[in-house]
Order: sequence, then structure tokens, then C-alpha cells
Amino acid sequence: MTTEQKALVTATVGTLRAHGVALTTHFYRRMFEHNPELKNVFNMGNQQNGKQQMALALAVLAYAENIEDPSVLVSAVTKIGHKHVSLDIRPEHYAIVGRHLIASIGEVLGEAATPALLDAWTVAYGELASLMSGLESGLYQKAVSQEGGWTGWRPFAVKQKVAESAEITSFYLHPADGGRVADFLPGQYVSVRLFLPELNLFQPRQYSLSSAPNGEYYRISVKKEAGSQHPNGMISNRLHDFVREGDIVELAAPAGDFTLETTKQTPVVLVSGGVGQTPLLSMLDYLTLTGSPRQVVWVHGSRNAQVHAFREPVADLAVGYENVQQHIFYDTLAPGLEAKNHYAGIVDLQQLNGGILLPEADYYVCGPAPFIRKQVQDLAALGVPREAIHFEEFGPATLSV
Repeated sequence: MTTEQKALVTATVGTLRAHGVALTTHFYRRMFEHNPELKNVFNMGNQQNGKQQMALALAVLAYAENIEDPSVLVSAVTKIGHKHVSLDIRPEHYAIVGRHLIASIGEVLGEAATPALLDAWTVAYGELASLMSGLESGLYQKAVSQEGGWTGWRPFAVKQKVAESAEITSFYLHPADGGRVADFLPGQYVSVRLFLPELNLFQPRQYSLSSAPNGEYYRISVKKEAGSQHPNGMISNRLHDFVREGDIVELAAPAGDFTLETTKQTPVVLVSGGVGQTPLLSMLDYLTLTGSPRQVVWVHGSRNAQVHAFREPVADLAVGYENVQQHIFYDTLAPGLEAKNHYAGIVDLQQLNGGILLPEADYYVCGPAPFIRKQVQDLAALGVPREAIHFEEFGPATLSV
């Protein structure tokens, strides 16, 4: 980009701050009108609740703000790249998106969208698309280079369907072709794609892998969204209500950058709320199965014991491994649990009186956005350095902490 083009892009920052969501809302409406086939690629639940529009608006704004040095966005770009690979996004999709994004800028800004401004944004988007495509090409190459790896959508058979609580069920997914499955890093996710007759669309959803890698199957543990007819809950509910043992679902290869640093020997603190425990279960499973000497602290919050999935397996680990300890928070505490590292209320790290403050520990946090925000803020207040705190937000990235 020329200096003049960068200046033109930077000059749109104020407009993007004030009207970014209006722009991205217009963009998605336009793109789906002209290319309705892309509804099979995008999560239409996140379209309906506005999360995708907000996430894109924040991404476009961040790119404009850092157009002089986009390298500062490497962490965000990597996270988006993993998500795109899990959805089988290819370079040709960038061409479609770019065409509609530039057209939307012109249509929303009107006379303010001069030919020079549109040219500047066309060049800026082209550079971003090239960056993303290159990163994703590397992820695709890595996926197919390992044993059991693949790209695109691969059929898997549901061999087991196990109720873990009143709300959460695990699905054990084996390759329908009888082959191996690629290893993954503890904390990663897979995309599951099902056809939804209600929408007459294929819809993908990401689910964290909830066990350690084993080369034979993947396990996902899915929460049922009670009474939900919203598109955002349709895949989870269809898995619960209609998918049976022996049925076939389609999976993309494991992806995601919220992962356990397996080369370290320092302590690990795993903090989760509700179904947010799933990627952390994979980390815990890996640490115990590999006989890791690392000290592990498990902190989990749930409404009550009935909806608390994996309650007994994690408790057994805390008993069987002297380097694993757990702390459980319930909204309502049943009698007799007070003396067993159980606490009343939402997860409150301050209440643990420094029990989670371990030298050189890494802290992994997962749960709903308000939960993540509180835990990260509490950890910072306890003096934990920001670089030691890692968190995963399910869905489009809209959280800033």
C-alpha cells in the first residue's frame, strides 16, 4: 500500500467506530442475497444474534487502526485463521467476501466513498486476504502431513453417546472409513456439520475436544439448549434429540490456538464455568494420562450437582493423583459439601485465599463471556501477569479484557 492509501484507510477509523456494525450488517445481508450458498458456511445463529456482525466490525476496525503495522494483530489473525480452516474456508471465498465488502463500503458511505478511498480499501483487503490465505494454507498443509490428517469434511460414525449430566452428552466419533484420526493439541476443537431441515441448510458448529488425543476417535461433549429453536442451539439440540449411535456426521480436522503448552513443567490452573470445561478436560486428561508431574488446580463452576458433567471422573483424578486438586462452586451448595473444597456461589478466585497462586503457573480460563471477563480481572487483581492468562471465548471473538 502507498502512504496515501494507508492514510485514507486510517481516516475511516472514526466512521468504523461509530457505524462499523451497520456496515457489516449491510455487508452480510448483501453477500447472502447475492451468494446464498454461503449460508451453508456461516453460522446463521451468530448472524441472527448479531455476534458475527460485531466480530467482523471489530476486526475491520482493528485492521484500520493498525494499517501501518498489521503485525501487532498476529494473535487475532492466527485465531481467525484456525476458525476459517475449521470451516473449510478457501481462497475463492476471500474473493467473494472482498467484492461484497468493498461494494458495501461504497453503498453505506455514499458520497464519502470516493474512488480513491475504495481503491485504498481494495488494496488493504487484498493484502489482508493474502495474509490470511497464506496462514491458512500452512494450517491445511500441517493437517494433511500427519498420520490420520485431512482437510475439508470427513464422515465420522457416532459409536457411543453417553449422558454426562442432565444437560451435557458426550459423543464418541470414529472415522467412517475405518482410518486413523490425527492427533491434536489439548484444548483444540473440531467443527461438526449437519443438515438442518428447518433451515434447509448445512450448518457447522465448533465443539471442543473433551479428551486427550488417542489416534482412534474424537470425543465432544455437548450441552443441550433447553427449549431453544434459535439457530444457535439447533445443532446442539439435533445432536441430542435426533443423532443416534451409528449415525454419520461430518467433521473438519482439529483446529484452534487455545492449547496447553505441553513442553512446560510448570503448574497449570484450569478455571471453567458450565460447558466451558470441555477444552480444559482435554488438558486435564492429557496431563494425567501422560503422568505429568506438573501441579494442576481444577476450578469449576456449575449451577448444581445434577447439571455438573464429569463430576465423578474429575473427583477421582483429584483423589488418585496427588498433584491434582479441585475446587467446585455451585449456585446452591448441598449440605455436607462445605468441607470438600466446594463453595457456594459463582466461581470466586479471591475466595480461594491464594490457593491458585502458584509460581510460574499458566492459567487457562473458559466459559461464557461474563465469566471469562470476571476471572481474568480477578486473576489480574491477584497479581497474575497477563501473559500467563489464556482464555477461550466460544463463538465469534467479541471479548476484550
